[in-house]
Amino acid sequence: MYDVVVIGGGAAGLSAALVLGRARRLVAVVDGGEPRNAPAAHMQGYLSRDGMSPAALLEVGRAEVAGYGVQVIDARVDHIEPGFDVHLTGGGSLRARRILVATGLRDELPDIPGVRERWGKDLLHCPYCHGYEVRDEPLGVIGNGPNAVSHALLLRQWSDDLVFFPHRTVVTDADRERLSARGVRVVRGEVKRLVTDEGRLGGVELADGRTVPRTAVFLAPSMIPQDGLLTALGCEREDGWVRTDPSGLTSVPGVWAAGNVRDPRAQVITAAGMGSAAAMAINHDLVEEDTAAALAPFSARAEAANCEQVVADRRHGL
Repeated sequence: MYDVVVIGGGAAGLSAALVLGRARRLVAVVDGGEPRNAPAAHMQGYLSRDGMSPAALLEVGRAEVAGYGVQVIDARVDHIEPGFDVHLTGGGSLRARRILVATGLRDELPDIPGVRERWGKDLLHCPYCHGYEVRDEPLGVIGNGPNAVSHALLLRQWSDDLVFFPHRTVVTDADRERLSARGVRVVRGEVKRLVTDEGRLGGVELADGRTVPRTAVFLAPSMIPQDGLLTALGCEREDGWVRTDPSGLTSVPGVWAAGNVRDPRAQVITAAGMGSAAAMAINHDLVEEDTAAALAPFSARAEAANCEQVVADRRHGL
């Protein structure tokens, strides 16, 4: 019986495991080994770890939690039974008093040749994660979803040479005015593919044959939460994401969520903070349960003593 089973060994899950291990809880982390940021060579914006590779962060994190007795299990979770029995794919199960799900999200990319190959290299998403590294370069933004124009307006902060490719996105007159005011050039036409030159992005080719040279392009993917384990337990969703309180507690008692599985905007450092907050809330919840269990014998003795007194009083006609 583990105090807590953490599902997902990214920044959120390992951060939670670290706090819980230091709180002397018996913890297991189950991780399938497919971090969302694996294609990226570097991780930016994490104080004291700026520029570190995502793989190196996880390696160090695993070593740190192991130092506090946390067991890291390389496996996938098939399903969780109420109670909580955590069943692993391929056999085996773990039993836990509390569950923390930190399984992240999946980036769904448009079906444009070259997009998947360049993803995380010079086809990027978050300007706060990668904008500084491509500052002042010829940049592009490919429209993909309702926030494409806002994405382009934001990216203008990092380069004076920015082209917005609406692709299949509708651009209104108001959108054109805003983009023009920010100095963003709009190139119409459906994007056919990303052009590479000697293993690097060379430009964006349109369906009409034109190629616009760019050294880096940004695109906002559709973000799909990997929350199947949570919804199967009955956790409620709101606006497409599992609903939680500020600590990450879901609508199901004993089940918490942290990181991108509940917040698509969370960067690595944010996810780590969410894991830490969830861990403290889980430990406090366990303390309450431990205290109630410790009080139970005293309550039982007090009730028995009270019953004996009632019987004695009746014997004396009181």
